Amino acid sequence: MALRIVSADQRITEAQGKTTIALFGPSGSGKTSQLLTLPPEETLCLDLEAGLKSVQAWPGDSIAIRTFPDALDIACLIGGIDPSVPADGFFSEGHHQHLLASYPDLARSIATKRIIFVDSITDLTRQAMAWAKTRPEAISDKTGKPDTRGAYGLLAREVIALLKHLQHAPGRTVIFVGILEKVTDDFNRVTWQPQMEGGKAARELPGIVDQVLTLSLFDRDGDGWRHAPDTGAERRFVCRAGNAHGLPAKDRSGRLDVTEAPDLGALLAKINRI
Repeated sequence: MALRIVSADQRITEAQGKTTIALFGPSGSGKTSQLLTLPPEETLCLDLEAGLKSVQAWPGDSIAIRTFPDALDIACLIGGIDPSVPADGFFSEGHHQHLLASYPDLARSIATKRIIFVDSITDLTRQAMAWAKTRPEAISDKTGKPDTRGAYGLLAREVIALLKHLQHAPGRTVIFVGILEKVTDDFNRVTWQPQMEGGKAARELPGIVDQVLTLSLFDRDGDGWRHAPDTGAERRFVCRAGNAHGLPAKDRSGRLDVTEAPDLGALLAKINRI
């Protein structure tokens, strides 16, 4: 039986070493450069978009991921075994043992990493969609033709399962980076939303992670800040829901201001302080 009592001291200790973050921002806002604020010896970057040119001098380790099955394998090595899945499913004991036997050096290296930086969740969903279209669920039983609805359903199920598996990774801080896109409706109203394939995963992600941050450009406006995504002079994190900028944000820790300086390492220290 895996059930156990967790004391307050144990809960506090575990919480200090474990935070899940979704970090969104417009293209070019400096999301990937946040790697430079993290301890390189403890950080592993999962590079899904071949986008590390902006941090070429960063001395940490990375893994290039080009297919969704590879992403599932890496997530299994990071998160371990999910006892709730079928014996032949992703993240099962059989899946995990197969990976340990196939990639022993990779497994040992991953075990030394405390922070997982996923760059990006936008490309993760694109890879998942390409994979989903090849699966039987994406072919109509009646017509034998591609079934887009089936592909999107499979995409949502498997991406959400992967995100939740990483959410439960013991002792790990996991940072999901994604593109934030500007959407203007027929009435010229502007909203900002994560750029991801399929709507279900994007809707559920804020409920999975502890923190949602938006990184964008701002100008000073008196004692506050004015969002200026194209022309702003300073980068800032937006950290709290209901902010005046209309940007996605959430602070489960209750320790962050509405906006914070663009230093992810310092932000994690503030979130996890005793």
